[in-house]
Amino acid sequence: MRLEGKVSIVTGGASGIGEQMVKRFSEEGATVIAADINEAALEQISRLDNVHGMKLDVSSEEDWQQLLKEVKERFGKIDILINNAGISSEKPTEDINIDDWQKMMTINGFGTFLGMKHVVPYMKEQKQGSIVNISSFTAQIGMGLNAYSASKGSVRAISKAAATQYGRNGIRVNALFPGIIETPMTKGLESTKELVQQLIAATPLQRLGKPEDIANAALYLASDEASFITGAELVIDGGFSAQ
Repeated sequence: MRLEGKVSIVTGGASGIGEQMVKRFSEEGATVIAADINEAALEQISRLDNVHGMKLDVSSEEDWQQLLKEVKERFGKIDILINNAGISSEKPTEDINIDDWQKMMTINGFGTFLGMKHVVPYMKEQKQGSIVNISSFTAQIGMGLNAYSASKGSVRAISKAAATQYGRNGIRVNALFPGIIETPMTKGLESTKELVQQLIAATPLQRLGKPEDIANAALYLASDEASFITGAELVIDGGFSAQ
């Protein structure tokens, strides 16, 4: 029960990596708010023990304010925030337009920023809190000049900045950098078996990642076991970026 008594918010918590995080955190004793824009998926995941589905558009400042206010009123505190919600795109550089760029940056970058901006006052009041932001290994290596890698690069930058700014308030901020993970978002890759095999062959551990690989890392950083860790960057890509 590594998160016993903790109140945790996981954005994008109704599917993929976020869903696995919600399940893992719940198993470890946390009260988990699965925040997502998909209402049907929220209804499903809310059937789990100690899991409460709440609708959230991460790009909406009003939604964030309302969600955090409601969580504090219902559960008394906010110990953990996992900024996981995001979108992906494989559009090549030459096909990206301003709308593509703004949508990606708004959800992946601004959404993460808003989560930190509005949860920090609650965590400051408590003099403690753990924030884990989900970036991507594409923010660390030269792989894909597109809006996705740019948005995840922004997550990397603001995570470091927040860690240094709020450490003195007892707030830890760390970032995870997943590689290619088997989720609904990456199902498009699986339709091209040749590409998937190339990715696996190029990975030292010779497989794609699984949502539980990311959930277990997030659990560690969110827990008190990582009480002296902030500003850290944990890459979970089977060794791909180590080459």
